[in-house]
Amino acid sequence: MQRFAAFVMRHRIWVAVAWVAVTVVGVLMAPQVSGRLKSGTTISAASYTANQALQKEYGGVAARPSVLVVGLPQGTTVDSPRVKAGLAAADRVAASVPQVRDLSYANTGDRSLVGAGGTSTLVMVYPPHMGDPVPQQVTDAMGSAITHAVPGATVQVTGVEQLSSGGGASGGSVLSEILVGIGLALVVLAWVFGSALAVLPLISAIISVLTMQLAIWGLTYVTSIAINPSVQFIVALLGLGLSVDYALLLVNRWREERDAGADNKTAVIRSLRKAGHSVAFSALIASLGLFALTVVPVSFLQGVGMSGLFIPSIAALVALTVVPLLLSSAGPRMDRIRLRKRKSTGPGTMWTNTAQAIVRRPKLAAAAGAAILGALCAFGLTINMNQPAVTSLSPAGPAQQGLVALQHDGFPSGVLTSIPVQLPAGADPAATAATLRSLPLMHGVLVADTPAWQHSDSSVIMGLPKTEVGTSHARSVVSDLRAAAPHDALIGGEDVQNTDITHIMIQWLPVLLGVVALVTFVLLARGMRSLLLPAKAVALNVLSVGAAYGALVLVWQLGYGSNTLWGIPATGSISPLVPMLLFGFLFGVSMDYEVFILARVREAFDRTRDTNGAVVEGISRTGRLVTSAALILFLALLSLSSAPDVTIKMMATGMAAGVLIDAVVVRTLLTPALVVLFGRANWYLPAWAAKALRIKPAASVEHADMDDHDDDLLDRAGAVPPLRA
Repeated sequence: MQRFAAFVMRHRIWVAVAWVAVTVVGVLMAPQVSGRLKSGTTISAASYTANQALQKEYGGVAARPSVLVVGLPQGTTVDSPRVKAGLAAADRVAASVPQVRDLSYANTGDRSLVGAGGTSTLVMVYPPHMGDPVPQQVTDAMGSAITHAVPGATVQVTGVEQLSSGGGASGGSVLSEILVGIGLALVVLAWVFGSALAVLPLISAIISVLTMQLAIWGLTYVTSIAINPSVQFIVALLGLGLSVDYALLLVNRWREERDAGADNKTAVIRSLRKAGHSVAFSALIASLGLFALTVVPVSFLQGVGMSGLFIPSIAALVALTVVPLLLSSAGPRMDRIRLRKRKSTGPGTMWTNTAQAIVRRPKLAAAAGAAILGALCAFGLTINMNQPAVTSLSPAGPAQQGLVALQHDGFPSGVLTSIPVQLPAGADPAATAATLRSLPLMHGVLVADTPAWQHSDSSVIMGLPKTEVGTSHARSVVSDLRAAAPHDALIGGEDVQNTDITHIMIQWLPVLLGVVALVTFVLLARGMRSLLLPAKAVALNVLSVGAAYGALVLVWQLGYGSNTLWGIPATGSISPLVPMLLFGFLFGVSMDYEVFILARVREAFDRTRDTNGAVVEGISRTGRLVTSAALILFLALLSLSSAPDVTIKMMATGMAAGVLIDAVVVRTLLTPALVVLFGRANWYLPAWAAKALRIKPAASVEHADMDDHDDDLLDRAGAVPPLRA
């Protein structure tokens, strides 16, 4: 880090020019990134193979349908001539749009599409491509055709896609929520620094996020793995949080050095060397934690993992170059622009008192922290990783009203997750449909004898289950269909594929946990020169993630919070993508806080050889920093939880809860208490372990005088004139 600091300071102008160029290119290219990203997920499963074949032959019949719920006026039924004419007119509208297909009572004659008393009916409409919704103008035109032919009829549109996107209910976009998060971050930073220095972390974050977008754009050209559009959201969110964290650490250390009497150039050099190690080390661990997602054979997670390799590393690189440049050229002037009375950067009184209380009663602090984590982890063990029920996807809006009408008319909600079955040439669609209708969990099986649904070499029939595929209530629907259908039939559907993805994720979660834990332990053991500290850190991180899972179960699966805060009833399950992404996100962020604290504790111990005193100094110096960083991220995530999509709500609340639990319970109580209880064992590193890790044993590590390095670095850095702001 000494050489790196000298290089940055010696070549300040060129480094600044490089980042300005990257930022300008990032601004220009940011709109192009989304065009390179591809939705959809690739897996090795029968459902994926079936969906690919269905897409090639029959367009988006494997997609979740848009469902028209048609309420008929009094005195008419589905068998009335006007109703039949209206449904046929709607069929013609669908047929006029390339690759759009529909199933109705008019083209199937199937009574499973008729509601109680014959006074309502459903029309199932499928988009051109799986993953895309049916264009609203198509469903509007179909509804108009029906109401024109049947005066007094009502048409409501519902479906999983419409419900998932908020169902027409009001809600901010992801971008607007992130902007709110940035505004809240600025408020917290202004409170922390009390001066114009508050804008430095946000400048670093903006440059980082734009650079990350460029990196992802380049990644799409060098990998065959499809990068999902949602990666942009993950990059913006995680990039913001990590960039602010790293910049906070550097600026705070710079102020400490300035308060200790160092001139500006010396303070920049020392902050880079002392805090820079923690930043670089945290970024390495966070990058590998996210990159470990590539071990899961699901293309969406692999794309997140590959993109995640860049997020912490770019955030660290920007913080280690841009922040020192800004501090060296404008830091003192910015710090003089006061927003409130200047506070000392020395040990905070509150945090010193907290640390001293923990040192006096470490067993009590450890017991309290363990009780809180244990209770939440117990709930976390009950997590049900399945798709949420459709009744919990949207609290209000037209799609929710359509779902209520559908259920009121006697239709099961499972019809929204229809299952296409592609039959080979020679198979009798009607006979196969009759066999599948006899299954106890099937509401109906639709057969349309039209060219859109029957080709010369194949045909498609559509199963309508009673319970929603992919939820915890429909585990046997797919297996029953596969057992009863002809052996050469292809059974697809977006929700069937999601069921297979869930199964793969559950299988691979322990592998992911093991890989990340092992890599993190080795890296921490090298960085901390200890065996016990990294083992404790990994264990606490796993428990922290487990506690976040418990919060998800309480708020969403059991509904203690979702109904009160958003008017959404208990989902009964958690979308399987959420626990996976939550693990990668929280493991990286939590390890940041752990490294920040333990690095300061280790620094104090190396100087004093007093474990208890090192804990007090480490917590008193980093408590406000870690709490402020966690608060910024917590508020950003909390603002994001108002997005209309339930999966985003789950992810935001889970991450926000995880950050809060980690900062308050793990880092404030458990980390210092356990270090005190372990005593000198914290620093034990036997010779065999040191040899395996390729480092010196802790007892033999020599501690050089830092000021000797500073003089040498300043001599080398001083040859370049200061960069003017």
